[in-house]
This record gives sequence, structure tokens and C-alpha cells, in this order.
Amino acid sequence: MTRVRLSPRQRQCLALAGAGKTSKQIAASLDLSQRTVDEYIEAGGKRLGARNRVHAVAMALACGEI
Repeated sequence: MTRVRLSPRQRQCLALAGAGKTSKQIAASLDLSQRTVDEYIEAGGKRLGARNRVHAVAMALACGEI
């Protein structure tokens, strides 16, 4: 698998999502808006070629990004 480079925030948000946190919980812990968290997760998923949030987390794990 080709190495995809996620931004540090995309990596952080996907890692927290993988730990079972909701966007609202991630936003509170990182002092961001829920919409911003969703945008980081969506953008990271697009870079990875993921179909949805769960797939993005799985792909980030598989390629060593998180």
C-alpha cells in the first residue's frame, strides 16, 4: 500500500475516532468545533480513499498513519 501523508490534525482526529470517541467528544478534547473535526476526518478519509468514517480509521491503521 502506498504511504499516504495525513496532516497531524487529521491523524489525531482519526486516532481519537478509532478509540471510539464521537466528533463532539473529539472537538471538546482538542478545543475545536464539531464541524472542524468532521472536516478533518472527511479530508483524511478522502486522502486515504475511504468510503466512510469507519473505513477511514481502518485504512489509517492499515497504512500506519495512526
